[in-house]
Amino acid sequence: MMRHRLAALLMSLMLLATLPAQAQQFEQVGDYQIHYSAVSTSFLPEAVAREHGIQRSQIMALLNVSVMEQLEDGSTRPVTASVDGSSSGLEGDDSSPLAFRSLRIDDTPTQVAVFRIREDEPMRFDLRVRYDRNAEPAEVSFIQRFYMDH
Repeated sequence: MMRHRLAALLMSLMLLATLPAQAQQFEQVGDYQIHYSAVSTSFLPEAVAREHGIQRSQIMALLNVSVMEQLEDGSTRPVTASVDGSSSGLEGDDSSPLAFRSLRIDDTPTQVAVFRIREDEPMRFDLRVRYDRNAEPAEVSFIQRFYMDH
């Protein structure tokens, strides 16, 4: 039963990542791809949100970060990573720390954080992603605007 719910969460996150306005993005850092996507939690199925303690709301969003290592043959494999960071307005005002937690869906580790949306205001995300404990964390920043259905 738990495996089905986790699979449903993964499918929900993948489905949400395919939406044009919320497309998943990644940054290449050496042999690693740092994938990130942010979507409204109102898109998550109710059972999946409840199972993982995620509040479904039009004013809340979920940031998902995962890391893939590119292998010599061109394929990729998931890598465990830790993430910390913050969100703010474009001027850097009102910076809020993001509380990430780990989820593992089948063999894919991912980090998720839930945060409050600033309606129709661009939000800046500044992340530090540690995928190799012997290297400095990679810094990833992006800006995204969220809209609420009324």
